[in-house]
Amino acid sequence: MKSSGNSSATAPPQPALATDLAAAQPLTLEPFDDQARTSFSLTGRSVDLDPRTHAVRRDIADIRLAEYVFAPHYAVPMIRPVARTALLRSGRDEASDTMVDLNPGDSFEVLEIAGVSAWGVARPSGLVGYVEAAALDLSTTDAA
Repeated sequence: MKSSGNSSATAPPQPALATDLAAAQPLTLEPFDDQARTSFSLTGRSVDLDPRTHAVRRDIADIRLAEYVFAPHYAVPMIRPVARTALLRSGRDEASDTMVDLNPGDSFEVLEIAGVSAWGVARPSGLVGYVEAAALDLSTTDAA
């Protein structure tokens, strides 16, 4: 049977380009709540996100970003209080730019501890960076 090329079938909708999605819907993440989600899946192309405000690197990403970006590893934030005044920096070393001052009692969502630094999200600013791990109260455990 020969097709006329005309069909009443419609093409499936094309996914939005990553740049269109990022421009149209800026991502805002609420402080981590482990009861909020039960599953995560990447539902389209990865989105380019600002690493200063979204916890994503080439090797690891915040689990809350799993449906937006691909990463080899995802981490669930460990919410820890800041025990003493500290600086949130853009990189691990002390020469890195300071992003914000953290004060005792502030919350820090730890995603990785490596050596003497912790990487994660400072609350309430929402900025992502590195802080000296000794400035955090790491003895605190998450509520079950």
